[in-house]
Amino acid sequence: MDTAELDEIIEQAIGVSQDRHQLWVNLSSRLKCRSVCEVGVWKGQFAETLLTQVAQIEHYTLIDPWRNLPDWNKPANKTDIEFEEIRNEALRRVSPFLDKVTEIRDTTRNAQSQIPDRSLDLAYIDGDHTLRGITIDLHAMLPKIHKDGFIGGDDFTKTIWQHSQEYSPSEVFPYAIYFCEAQGLPIYTLPFNQFLIVNAQTGFRVIDHGGYATLTPAQIYARPRAQKLRKKLKKFLKA
Repeated sequence: MDTAELDEIIEQAIGVSQDRHQLWVNLSSRLKCRSVCEVGVWKGQFAETLLTQVAQIEHYTLIDPWRNLPDWNKPANKTDIEFEEIRNEALRRVSPFLDKVTEIRDTTRNAQSQIPDRSLDLAYIDGDHTLRGITIDLHAMLPKIHKDGFIGGDDFTKTIWQHSQEYSPSEVFPYAIYFCEAQGLPIYTLPFNQFLIVNAQTGFRVIDHGGYATLTPAQIYARPRAQKLRKKLKKFLKA
């Protein structure tokens, strides 16, 4: 698939999608993804959607430790008891497709050895959104992707302060862009806080469908309190 054709497919998928689930159903279908891996499954809604609506998917790998991680400072880090219930819900959701589904109940770092290199059409990353987490996930998943395959992901938020300041920042954005620059890969920013990386050595470029190009470092990194104070100061100076 050449660059112009891929650009058109992505633009069309964006144009007919109202949320992130629709977007990835449309992208997965149009990009002919048959082997998919999801990193960070949670309750399985995303997996259920893709397996139900994208009939061409032949194999779907679920990677999630579904356990409390003592070094992960995020609101989704629940107790082990809660994670058992969350995992059971996820498995119920994908139960009609068990002939297609493989569960790897572990962290990405440990799970990567169970996935053959160059075996995936798409890896969708929705796990540990800290700088450490997205670094591990992207580096672990890239060797698993076919040539011209894809890595997508969620929580590509325009500020690193996705949650309150008691939690670690979310740095999927801008790290994924830096990763692509280092690897020489194209990356598409998408609506609904999504991104799409192409495993093609066509050179680094950012195709900005999500409106990230105009962001300033202050908007990305400033703590919420600092942002509020800056807005108040601007209003005061204009008065």
